Amino acid sequence: MATEIHVNGAATSSDWQDRYYHVDQILDRPGPRTDPSFLAGDEVKDFLRNKCKILVIGAGGLGCEILANLALTGFKDIHLIDMDTIDISNLNRQFLFRPADVGRPKAIVAAEYVMKRVPGVKVTPYYGKIQDKDDDYYMQFNLVICGLDSVEARRWINATLVNLVDSENPESLKPLIDGGTEGFKGQARVILPTVSSCYECSLDMLNKPTTFPICTIANTPRLPEHCIEWASVLEWPRVRGDEKLDTDDPEHIGWLYSIAVARAKEFKIEGVTWSLTQGVVKNVIPAIASTNAIIAASCCNEAFKIATSSAAYLNNYFMLIGTEGVYSYTFEHEKRDHCPVCGGEALEMSISRDWTVEQLIELLTEKQTIQIKKPSLATPEKPIYFQQPPQLEESTRPNLEKKVSELVPDGGEVVVTASSLPFSLSLIITYT
Repeated sequence: MATEIHVNGAATSSDWQDRYYHVDQILDRPGPRTDPSFLAGDEVKDFLRNKCKILVIGAGGLGCEILANLALTGFKDIHLIDMDTIDISNLNRQFLFRPADVGRPKAIVAAEYVMKRVPGVKVTPYYGKIQDKDDDYYMQFNLVICGLDSVEARRWINATLVNLVDSENPESLKPLIDGGTEGFKGQARVILPTVSSCYECSLDMLNKPTTFPICTIANTPRLPEHCIEWASVLEWPRVRGDEKLDTDDPEHIGWLYSIAVARAKEFKIEGVTWSLTQGVVKNVIPAIASTNAIIAASCCNEAFKIATSSAAYLNNYFMLIGTEGVYSYTFEHEKRDHCPVCGGEALEMSISRDWTVEQLIELLTEKQTIQIKKPSLATPEKPIYFQQPPQLEESTRPNLEKKVSELVPDGGEVVVTASSLPFSLSLIITYT
C-alpha cells in the first residue's frame, strides 16, 4: 500500500483497519509487570502514535531493523541520522536498500522506503554527522536509539545526553538505548543519563583492538594479516607518500591487496584475499543479519516499554552470544565512580617520576578504561601538549620529551581533552 512522500519528510495516509489490534492488547489494560505510572487506554496510545518523538542514530544493518520495527510498533514521528552512503556490500543485510540506491545517502533512502511501506509514519532523515547537531536538537526527543558501529560516536552521544541533564528539568533526561553487534554476539542496554551506568562506564568491556608488533610485520611475518598490515602501515607511506589511505576506495584496497599478495608469496604464506585485506585495514567484523534482527528487536522492545510504561524496562544490560547455540544474559552494569562523563570524580593515576609526557599520552590511548585518541594535556594554569591547532602543537611539542614531574607537582591536576569527545578527563597525578 503506497503513500505519498513529501520533500519535507512528511507522509500522508491513514492507518489500515485493525493495524494496532495486537499492540492494543498491551495498551488497553494493565498487566502483572505494568509500571505504577501506566495509564491504560487512549491517552498512552495517543502519546505513542502522535506525540512521542524518537531519534534513531545509524541506518546500517542494525539501524534498518530498528527503523522498521519502530514504524510497525506504532511510533509515527521518527528522526534518523546517518553519515554514510549505500555500498553494494550493504545489500545482503540492509534490507531497506536496493541496487539502484547504491551511492545514495542511507538516511534518505531508508526514510523514503519506510514511509512508502508503512502509511502514516513520518521519518525525517539527516545525512551527516551527529556532531553537526546542537543541544537544542537533541532536547526535542523523548528517547534516543543507537544502531552504530563506532565506539567514538557512541561515546559522543552518551556524553552529550549526560551533559543535557538539568536536575531542575525532568524533561532534559533523555533515555538512551544502545544496540551493538559483532558477528554472532550482540548487546542491548538502557542508559538513563546520570541515573544509571553510562556507556563510558563500560569501556573496559570492549575487546582491545588487535595489533601486531612492527618488528614482526617488517621482518618475520607468519600470518596473512601480517602481510596486509605491512602493506598498509609500512609500504603505503613509503610508496604513496602523504596520500591518505581511503579504506572505502576500491583502488586503494586493490593496491594493498596486490602488495600483500606479493609479500605473502615471498614468505610462503597463504590466505591473503581481497575480503581479508578489506577486513584488516577497516577492522571489519562480518555482520550477521539474524544477530542484527535480535538486537534490534530488543532495542525496540525497550523503547516501547519506556514510551508507554506498559512494562518494566531493562536494568540495564542484555547480552546475546550465538557462537555456540543461543545464549542470552541480563545484568545490571554499575556506575563507575571515576567515570569522566557521569562519575564526577577525578581519576587518580600513579606514574614513575621518570615518565615523559609522551609516555603518559601513550598510556591514555591504550588504557582500557580511558581510550582517548590524540589526547591534549594541560594543567589548570598552562598547556602541556596540544594536538591542535598546528601552531599550538608545534609550540608545545618540546614538552613531549620532558618528564611529567617537571611540569606537574605531586598530587597536581592534569586535564585531558580530545577533539572527538565532548568532555574532559581530570587526572590527579602521583609519583612512585
